[in-house]
Amino acid sequence: MNLRTLSGDHGRVSIFLAVAMIGVLAIVGLSFDGAGQLRTLQRADNLAAEAARAGGQAIDRATAIEGGPTRIDQPQARVAVAEYLTAVGSTTSHTVSFPQIAGEVVVRVRLTITYRRSMLGLFGFADQVTITGEATARAITTAPAPPP
Repeated sequence: MNLRTLSGDHGRVSIFLAVAMIGVLAIVGLSFDGAGQLRTLQRADNLAAEAARAGGQAIDRATAIEGGPTRIDQPQARVAVAEYLTAVGSTTSHTVSFPQIAGEVVVRVRLTITYRRSMLGLFGFADQVTITGEATARAITTAPAPPP
């Protein structure tokens, strides 16, 4: 074996490994932060759904007791949504609206959560991203059971 021919190869493997490690770190960062963003999206949707359910339970009791239609009490629904989000420790910003769908007023909750990236910031991506969740709920009316 001739040592002179091997001496010209010093450092080539080190440069290759350094470049390869940057690629590996980028893939790990995409996987880690991508999974984190998906978990945050799922959390935003779940929080919005639960908050909308809480708002949908705030019905106009006076009308319902008198035998009228079951309607959402909008001021109470806004309070119920805010109370639910506070109770679960959510510091998200949210909006509550009451669109009419198929002739029925429903409660729609939209909230945003900020996800802070752990690794992708090292590769020039923004350090944080805003995730939005949205859900709609309606007041469910049940017919009385028929007499036996």
